[in-house]
Amino acid sequence: MNLHGIRAIYKFEMARTGRTLMQSVLSPVISTTLYFVVFGAIGSRITSIEGVGYTAFLIPGLVMLSLLMQSVSNASFGIYFPKFVGTIYEVHSAPLSYLEIVTGYVGAAATKAIIVGLIILATARVFVHYSIAHPGVMVLFLVMTTVAFSLFGFIIGIWADNFEKLQVVPLMIITPLTFLGGSFYSVHMLPPFWQKVTLFNPVVYLISGFRWSFYDIADVNIGISIAATLFFLALCLTGVWWIFRTGWRLKA
Repeated sequence: MNLHGIRAIYKFEMARTGRTLMQSVLSPVISTTLYFVVFGAIGSRITSIEGVGYTAFLIPGLVMLSLLMQSVSNASFGIYFPKFVGTIYEVHSAPLSYLEIVTGYVGAAATKAIIVGLIILATARVFVHYSIAHPGVMVLFLVMTTVAFSLFGFIIGIWADNFEKLQVVPLMIITPLTFLGGSFYSVHMLPPFWQKVTLFNPVVYLISGFRWSFYDIADVNIGISIAATLFFLALCLTGVWWIFRTGWRLKA
């Protein structure tokens, strides 16, 4: 294992965060703060959901929304930009295996997303008091989610051949799925038919499991949520393995 090479990619990607601090950190934190302000006002009309105050109920969903977007964005841009400027060939010629390249890029993307998520959790304290019933499970979901969606973002970055395509999946797919995945409401509040339809949304399992780690309430059994997250992680790992195995969009 070439740890020096992994560290070089990781440090380079983390350094990029400092150069784009407004976009990488401040923008998602400000956006989430606005959600708290707006939905906090709505929360004055909604007493609670399943025994949890509405503003506190929002926290896991809003954190998950930021985690998904930041993981995909960081990883996709991180691998797309070397393709765009041509430095990807230098990465290929370096004494690095495919596993080491992915570890460097995905590790940095996941780290940045986790940092943003933790900052948002700290910011939430300003607006509402909340507790974390299962800190270990919360950290587990943080890591699994950021790694899985960083891998997914890595795949998007390989697939994209222009900057517009980098935004298509996050804006047209991930954001709607997150909004419809129980970020702002409980799935149990929906009519029975739509409850069943919602279960086909993979983001439901992420948000449900993450919310369970805070308040012991969930729309889906916690075991199923963990299994679904691990399944998506395995799918993304398989996709990345196939890309490097075939050289798809890398050697052209």
